[in-house]
Amino acid sequence: MHEMSLNPEPFNEIKEGRKTIEVRIYDEKRRNVKIGDEIVFGRLPDRTEKIVVKVVGLSVFGSFRDLFSSLEKSKFGHSESLTLDEQVALQREHYSEEEERQNLVVGIHIRLAPLQQ
Repeated sequence: MHEMSLNPEPFNEIKEGRKTIEVRIYDEKRRNVKIGDEIVFGRLPDRTEKIVVKVVGLSVFGSFRDLFSSLEKSKFGHSESLTLDEQVALQREHYSEEEERQNLVVGIHIRLAPLQQ
């Protein structure tokens, strides 16, 4: 089982079923994520609220631009009115161009799973 943190808005989008692809840099930690694995997302800032998702697919791309232009906006929890440049800009709040170039990017396709104690 993997653990990751999410800001409140994407956390709620996943919890409500409006977001089914989580975007991350394909770094060493994310390279260990496999189809069938579970991820526990903790809601920032304190991570006391948690949701569990099952990984149902992985889409690895060379850039955020390639990832976002290949998959439906709604799967990322993005509005249809959001432009490709705006989608990329949202990721720039979390990851630099250098991180993107060095690691590739991954769309982690997820579905909610029951929380296990």
